[in-house]
Amino acid sequence: MTSSGPPGPGGPAGLRPRLPSPLREVVDERFERRGVRLLLKRDDLIHPELIGNKWRKLAPNLAGAAGRPVLTFGGAYSNHLRATAAAGRLLGLRTVGVVRGQELAGRPLNPSLGRCAADGMRLHFVDRSTYRRKTDPRTLAAVLRAADAEDALVVPEGGSNSAAVCGCRALGEELAGRADVAAVACGTGGTLAGLAAGLGDGTRALGIPVLKGGFLPDAVRALQHGAFGGPRGDWSLDDRFHFGGYARITPELEAFAEDFEHRHGLPVERLYVAKLLYALVVLAGEDAFPRGSTVAAVITGRPFP
Repeated sequence: MTSSGPPGPGGPAGLRPRLPSPLREVVDERFERRGVRLLLKRDDLIHPELIGNKWRKLAPNLAGAAGRPVLTFGGAYSNHLRATAAAGRLLGLRTVGVVRGQELAGRPLNPSLGRCAADGMRLHFVDRSTYRRKTDPRTLAAVLRAADAEDALVVPEGGSNSAAVCGCRALGEELAGRADVAAVACGTGGTLAGLAAGLGDGTRALGIPVLKGGFLPDAVRALQHGAFGGPRGDWSLDDRFHFGGYARITPELEAFAEDFEHRHGLPVERLYVAKLLYALVVLAGEDAFPRGSTVAAVITGRPFP
């Protein structure tokens, strides 16, 4: 059911999400023959423009903007930048996107950045060295000055901070008692940190990183400490399914996604969701889920464009 008022604690009025998001069982013989039920948590249906975990992360952050501009960070194909730009348009907030890659400044905008600009986001390109140091206070201050956004509310890359983690806890609460394993693709770790905190006893959270580097365990622990003062929930990560790194899509992964779409009528987002679903099929084949168990896959996005 669509909310007719403010979207719950921490959410700005006027964005009317569909919460809780639908939970749908799908019959897939690759799970069925292992005695495992597969559920799809359709967070991609929360809002037509603020999709999935982007809603859950952004709503509590933007509720505190109080009319100030919002500045955030992302790469050239960032789902987070697009969601922030859309939220700014819908709420009448000015937005600034700090984009990784100074070399992109003189080129035509790709479809993702073009959508950001069309939604009113002012794009500020920085070199990759500066981007890597963006959390350093002096570097951040210099970026804010250069972007003429010193009064902005700063939302981190991917939207993952304490407010976002608390927002994602509701996802776990919606799934509590509905599955034995709740699985989600991970970029910066905020969704997993909140999901695990909300699940309660009896359900474990599984994160599938879409980037390589092995930094997520520390990131998730730090996010939970910042949001809740310490660890919460039973969670783990399996980092075998990044397919070479962020935005890397191999022919094998593309074929898998097309097959899943054909089987279940679900548009499969390639950068996150395809890797999650592929991982779950492999894990089911490895008997990682005991017979009789239920696995819920969080569908965090839709294909773009």
